[in-house]
Amino acid sequence: MATKTNPVHPGEILREEFMAPIGLSQNRLAAQLHVPVTRIGEIVNGRRAITPATALRLARLLRTTPEFWINLQTHYDLDTERDRAAAAVQREVQPLPA
Repeated sequence: MATKTNPVHPGEILREEFMAPIGLSQNRLAAQLHVPVTRIGEIVNGRRAITPATALRLARLLRTTPEFWINLQTHYDLDTERDRAAAAVQREVQPLPA
């Protein structure tokens, strides 16, 4: 039986896969993106979502695509909501007949 893992927030990916390997601080990243450092702090600590505007900036700076960041965020949001609401949805919503 597979073990369920917690969804990974895109901020953790940003911090661990992009910032840490090159020694990029939150302050430096915020300056490079021209966004408030509080935004970066909230993202990397999993308290804020990556918006399309931030995805565009991250993609340009880090040579990725905006879709990469948006897909990470969407995946996280869906997994989180699935964990939170799956039982209620199963109970309350009946599929239409075939």
